[in-house]
Amino acid sequence: MSKGNQNQRLQRGLDNRHIQLIALGGAIGVGLFYGSSATIQMAGPSILFSYLVGGLVIFTIMRALGEMAVDEPVSGSFSSYAHRYLGAFAGYLTGWTYWFMWVVVGMAEITVTGVYVNYWFPDIPQWLVALAVLIVITLINLANVKAYGEFEFWFALIKVVAIIGMILLGLGIIFLGIGNGGQPIGLDNLWIHGGFMPNGINGIVMSLVLVMFSFGGVELVGITAGEAKNPQKSIPLAINNVIWRILIFYIGALGVMMAIYPWNEVGTNGSPFVLIFEKVGIPGAAHIINFVVITAALSAFNSGLFASGRMLHNLSLQNNGPKYFGKLSKNGSPRRGILFSSLFLLVAVVLNYIVPEKVFLYISAVATVAVITSWTIILVAQLKFRQSKTKKEIEKLAFKMPLYPISTYLALTFLALVIVLIGFIEDMRIALVVAPIWFLILYIGYKIKKKDFTEGSIESEIVE
Repeated sequence: MSKGNQNQRLQRGLDNRHIQLIALGGAIGVGLFYGSSATIQMAGPSILFSYLVGGLVIFTIMRALGEMAVDEPVSGSFSSYAHRYLGAFAGYLTGWTYWFMWVVVGMAEITVTGVYVNYWFPDIPQWLVALAVLIVITLINLANVKAYGEFEFWFALIKVVAIIGMILLGLGIIFLGIGNGGQPIGLDNLWIHGGFMPNGINGIVMSLVLVMFSFGGVELVGITAGEAKNPQKSIPLAINNVIWRILIFYIGALGVMMAIYPWNEVGTNGSPFVLIFEKVGIPGAAHIINFVVITAALSAFNSGLFASGRMLHNLSLQNNGPKYFGKLSKNGSPRRGILFSSLFLLVAVVLNYIVPEKVFLYISAVATVAVITSWTIILVAQLKFRQSKTKKEIEKLAFKMPLYPISTYLALTFLALVIVLIGFIEDMRIALVVAPIWFLILYIGYKIKKKDFTEGSIESEIVE
């Protein structure tokens, strides 16, 4: 192997504990802490059912990705699988759309960080906080992958421990009256304010859009496969734990929250978690939770920047992106891709300056369409992956997709429903305009790239 080829390899520096916490770090961010306010207003306590349904679909998508990632652990993950099983354009579209998704999600994360910092320091402009976060997290990502993994491990661990602590404390408030003068609050708030389904089936259905946005990031497990020391062990473990994470961190946390605080009084001015613990009068708890929420946003943003840099590197290796992104730094990180992504994230700083009150909803709408595109391609690629295998090869697969192919088709149908639902939410319709424009830009870019590549090949043959 030449020195040049060695330079193209990402280091396998991520241990099993890094993989597990990175998976959590990408999935538990602003969707749970901030976006949950909007989903609760849509569905009331029945939002728990929305998260359960959405969680089952996410688990199906992750098992589809896991089947391929364990059999073929490569950097770039589903972009590589799309390229291999669905064609060159599919790999091109998937890679660039996923990069775009994480840039957009990154905008949401740093936006919300500004909102929570304002809880402590209302005089600091939101855009200034966004800029500071962007600079710090970029510097962290420029370190080698092991340093990144270590940082993310502790970042994610803080919010995991804090959420479990919040759930346990909340259960104490509900059943023992801790912090409420010894009077148990009980579970009545889950049904006395208009019933468990105050807005009917319509509320549950409409909430699915933001619910799915909150799950964006779980597929990061696939991205880490190329840098995991033992992907055959760590990837299945991380994916199988997804369903438990959803039950504990989403359904558990929100269930406790709505039992303590009436759903119809939960506003969108800051984190509902902060509002709850302020209401029950626990000294200093609101400040602790505010710190945890900021940590959660920073952790998710950190994971997102990690993913976007790796995706640009993979696109370069596939000839689907500029060769400029293919070169790694001396410490083995895709520095050029990380810096390029950070440059685009400056848009979020500008948006926080111009329209700070609308940024989160606009960004979450665009990000939802982008991540659903990636999830759809994962499922379709898995169908083609299976079709490419002989019966004997399928039997040897170490991490098979359960209930294939019925589960795959049901998940695809569900994702199509979510896209349709976006059209019924006024502030999110912008995504249905942005997405076709983005896909058109990609198509034109692909055609230009293909034409240049073909002409380059012809010229080279003439010279020879």
